[in-house]
Amino acid sequence: MKTIERTNSGPTLDEIRTWPATVPVTTAATALGCSRTHLYELVKAGQAPVRTLRLGVGRTVVLTASLVRLLETGVPDPQPPAPPALRVA
Repeated sequence: MKTIERTNSGPTLDEIRTWPATVPVTTAATALGCSRTHLYELVKAGQAPVRTLRLGVGRTVVLTASLVRLLETGVPDPQPPAPPALRVA
């Protein structure tokens, strides 16, 4: 019987479940197996498959629950649109 070796250094789903409520985009990108640049581009375009929170200027975090849902189901959990009063033109 062959043994399957893990070839990537990404975290397991069980490890991700123990993470805090939010994680940096860089950490989420590692879990998703993509580059941080790619995930930041998706966030900026409003197309990230996980929910994010913008915490001030230059600080965006990913909701761990959204990341877990995506990895469990394969169904993206897109960012809801901001209320009209909070939209930045």
